[in-house]
Amino acid sequence: MGRGFLFILLLIALPAAAQIYKYTDAAGNTAYSNQPPDGVKAQPVELPPLNSVERQAPPAPPAEASSREQPRSAYEVLELTNLPTTEALRANNGTFTVNVLIKPRLQGPHLFRLLLDDQPYGQPSNVPILQLVNIDRGTHSLAVQVIDGEDIVQQSPTVTFTVQRVHKP
Repeated sequence: MGRGFLFILLLIALPAAAQIYKYTDAAGNTAYSNQPPDGVKAQPVELPPLNSVERQAPPAPPAEASSREQPRSAYEVLELTNLPTTEALRANNGTFTVNVLIKPRLQGPHLFRLLLDDQPYGQPSNVPILQLVNIDRGTHSLAVQVIDGEDIVQQSPTVTFTVQRVHKP
């Protein structure tokens, strides 16, 4: 698998390293191509290097300051929305979406993870609209966690809701 992946990566990178040529076509227009045309004087174009930014870890807070401060939440608001709590959620196939209200926005490496009936549900994601599929009828609890790898950064309050699935004959 490793060699195949490396081969595919090299194939993708080759076009990025290809030479670009500038020439004047028969109509007098300036044109660019990755291959010099036959019978036309083409000049190689020197492209500037690509920009790149290395990700830097934020500096660690001094040990003294962190021990004196009270622990606080990373996010001011973290809650699930788009779930009825006073009436049943009608989802005939058990599929529905929930929204995550979060302030400030989700930070860099953090992801959302749903907890359905106190168990992780689905794959962690950075999208604040999460879909649940084929949920059984009945009463369930749902919460969302913000995670950083395996660490839980913060968890929303748990919402209890009821799924109603009506089957038509």
